Amino acid sequence: MGAVLTCKSVSERYLKEILPRKAVQTQRDNVKGLANLLTFFNAPPAPLESIQPVHIRQYMDWRGKTAKTRANREKALFSHIWNCARAWGLTSAPNPCAGIKGFSENGRDIYIESNIFDAVWQAADQPLRDALDLAYLTGQRPADTLRMSSLHISAGALTVVQGKTDKKLRIEISGELAQLIARIEERKKSYKVHALILICNESGRPLTASALRSRFDKARVVAEKKNPALKEQIEAFQFRDLRAKAGTDKADSHGMRAAQEQLGHESMSMTEHYVRSRLGQK
Repeated sequence: MGAVLTCKSVSERYLKEILPRKAVQTQRDNVKGLANLLTFFNAPPAPLESIQPVHIRQYMDWRGKTAKTRANREKALFSHIWNCARAWGLTSAPNPCAGIKGFSENGRDIYIESNIFDAVWQAADQPLRDALDLAYLTGQRPADTLRMSSLHISAGALTVVQGKTDKKLRIEISGELAQLIARIEERKKSYKVHALILICNESGRPLTASALRSRFDKARVVAEKKNPALKEQIEAFQFRDLRAKAGTDKADSHGMRAAQEQLGHESMSMTEHYVRSRLGQK
């Protein structure tokens, strides 16, 4: 069976049995990654048993010409699929990814200064302003921010289940966060459509991830035109950077332990690296 089994046939089983259990964004990334893997390993179809570590190295060199980071992710995906094939009894061959090094990666180390945040905030529409404020005040990832709902509010706290790690957090609703949620709920009263999701568009419907990206990109363009001296910093600003800004600011004001709790990191060392790579040791 292993002599005729190909990467494509194993991938199809992976798509049916394993992929649906993953987070939505991970599913999208895996589907894109599989397309690249099959371009290399399925033209012509490569029998599973014929794939050796040298072929993984060749794939990395081929893919790394244009996308080194994606090449690393796709090698990890290939390795996972191979291990699934071993668990399913489809092959007993060792994982060809073992011992093949990926490309070096430099983690994102941008810290968004308040004047850059304010410039984009001023250029944003109201739904985007709500999203910017909610992401910063809670310190959560974009996808988790867009999922926050009135149903998650109880006993003076906002409950968050982080999509990436399933980590559960309860964020006290007080101060600026309380004011923000009150502002959002007041605005939603005027909509004919009433959604429980906090971040809604002008029609009262939940703001999608693609709509968030589009609105954020447009706000940056407007902000750059109004603040030409800050063009480079505004251009480098990504919505996801608000999580790092929140953690860094929390560490400065309340200590590293508070930052760890807000971000939901498992270890203090992870939070320390996350924060210090932005502004350095204080």
